[in-house]
Amino acid sequence: QVQLVESGGGLVQAGGSLRLSCLASGTITGSMGWYRQPPGNQREFVADISRNGVTNYTDFVKGRFTITRDNSKYAVYLQMNNLKAEDTGLYYCKAEQFWSKRDYWGQGTQVTVSS
Repeated sequence: QVQLVESGGGLVQAGGSLRLSCLASGTITGSMGWYRQPPGNQREFVADISRNGVTNYTDFVKGRFTITRDNSKYAVYLQMNNLKAEDTGLYYCKAEQFWSKRDYWGQGTQVTVSS
């Protein structure tokens, strides 16, 4: 069973930056990504990256967030710049195996942006 551990969340003022990290305890052959759950809302897609480095972003983070991964460490990162109050939420890491499509989720790391 692969476990994902996120880190890097915290409290930041609007306009500030944070970098989230997610480390997998085992081999990940598929995509890795980030989702978030704003207070009182459902979990939503933020960004993901394939093993070959192809990235996808939801519209509200384009130009502000950058997702990268290190395949040698089975790690994925999310650099978040120009943060806004509406970026507040619990950020989850997700990883997927390429062939089986089995997916794994982390426990989440809280990001709070004060306006």
